[in-house]
Amino acid sequence: QVQLVESGGGLVQAGGSLRLSCAASGRTFSTYGMGWFRQAPGKERESVAAISWSGGSTYYADSVKGRFTISRNNAKNTVYLQMNSLKPEDTAVYYCAAGSVQTASYDYWGQGTQVTVSS
Repeated sequence: QVQLVESGGGLVQAGGSLRLSCAASGRTFSTYGMGWFRQAPGKERESVAAISWSGGSTYYADSVKGRFTISRNNAKNTVYLQMNSLKPEDTAVYYCAAGSVQTASYDYWGQGTQVTVSS
């Protein structure tokens, strides 16, 4: 069982930066691939970024490549999403999830954190 808690969301102006954190409980965190997802009002949830259990492989949606960076610290049971050059279209609730990056199957989800980018 893994419990996930996101933090770091907030209101930022376009062009600004935020760093989201996802703290995980449980001793098996390092065995899970981790993903960040987002869902904007009236839209479907979309994958933003993912990272393998070791941190050796990362994946990004085309819309965030070059602006967002996913990383993890297995010693701290935490995964991060550094978001730079934010745009109003990045406004959404951001969720982290634990599971398999290879199969895009995630078993555990956090409660989400709101990110709002003003123009």
